[in-house]
Amino acid sequence: MRTKRTLKAGVTVIAGAALLLATAASVARAEDGKAIYSKKCVACHGASGKGDGPAAKALKPPPGDFATTVKEMSEADIAKFIKEGGMAGKKHQAFGKKLSDEQINAVAGYVKSMAK
Repeated sequence: MRTKRTLKAGVTVIAGAALLLATAASVARAEDGKAIYSKKCVACHGASGKGDGPAAKALKPPPGDFATTVKEMSEADIAKFIKEGGMAGKKHQAFGKKLSDEQINAVAGYVKSMAK
């Protein structure tokens, strides 16, 4: 009986630790995404993803507001767009050769968080 309680308590501790690590990894990923976004994306998309960066005025068509353009997209779709570049008539630089998949996924997660 005591062994079962000890085992159950151990499993609970391990599950809690795994959840804590996953949360920490998610926070770190978001911070990485924000840092990369600040370096690579702000000029066109703006600091808050409104499509109002300093270079946006020169772009035809200008970048859209994430609140409407990516709101219904999954993070995977956003990552694909970042990696491969423009689709459906939109001109967007492809970052697949400049950023790793991990970096692209981090940016996609950050962009998705701004679309809320």
